[in-house]
Amino acid sequence: MDGEQRCVRDVVEPRPTLEGAGVRLRRTIGTHTLDYLDPFLLLDHFASDDPRDYLAGFPWHPHRGIETVTYMLAGEVDHRDSIGNRGTIGPGDVQWMTAGGGILHEEMPRPRDGRMAGFQLWVNLPAAHKMDRPRYREVAAARIPAVRRDDGSVVRVVAGEVDGVIGPVTGIHAEPSYLDVALPAAATFVHRVPRGHNAFAYVFEGEGRFGVACEEGYRGDAGGELVGAPDLVVFTDGDAVTVRADAEPVRFLLASGRPLDEPIARYGPFVMTTKEEIGTALEDLRADTFVWRDDPEWARRRQTWRG
Repeated sequence: MDGEQRCVRDVVEPRPTLEGAGVRLRRTIGTHTLDYLDPFLLLDHFASDDPRDYLAGFPWHPHRGIETVTYMLAGEVDHRDSIGNRGTIGPGDVQWMTAGGGILHEEMPRPRDGRMAGFQLWVNLPAAHKMDRPRYREVAAARIPAVRRDDGSVVRVVAGEVDGVIGPVTGIHAEPSYLDVALPAAATFVHRVPRGHNAFAYVFEGEGRFGVACEEGYRGDAGGELVGAPDLVVFTDGDAVTVRADAEPVRFLLASGRPLDEPIARYGPFVMTTKEEIGTALEDLRADTFVWRDDPEWARRRQTWRG
């Protein structure tokens, strides 16, 4: 593949985190080590065979200014929200929710065969679209194409493109790629990533060699840096990412997106561009005017917030 291969810039270990009403998670993006990888705001990995780690779930809570992406490996999550959506996602399913100007929702986990596992990724919205109409998309596992290569590699394409196969999630401002990649032993995966887009890999099974040798700040040997589960790899800029499995298989998420290069202001489930906008979100929540509505008053307020 032509172009410059990406190197490993950093490897981030997950931090144990308690969220919602008491759900135990591993967090890599959105920590003191890696606060923000523009446009990605947060990455949580939940995996447990003990219902006490997750059954309390995430009761009703607000979001504004972001998109949340839930990808299930095991178990189920029941969802309902303030704009009338209801659904259940299970193994292999994806929920891509655009909070936009304001949504309340709940996510309640349920085990299947005693297991619960998956990921939640937060993607920032551009300042000009933070107050847009919320949108909810549920993508069943059967709609997510799996690219199977001759070497035994399997790539599930949620968003982006692999070998001419395009994932079902499109029309996202950050132009993301979101892949679930499983490599057997001795296989190599090379994936083109647009130059300037930030990219990361989250290893959740096995270990592999990530990136290629770089002259400056390179970590690892000529075949890439050996990284095992459960760690996150942040790549340098370049045109492509290379991952190689050695003696054992490796499975990882590979995500990339176009940086927004805009200021962010955070407060829990709100991500805006200024502290004043965070204050407005809190005022709306207290005044019961938080949830996005399709009426003239909300249209006027959205125009005011956009300046």
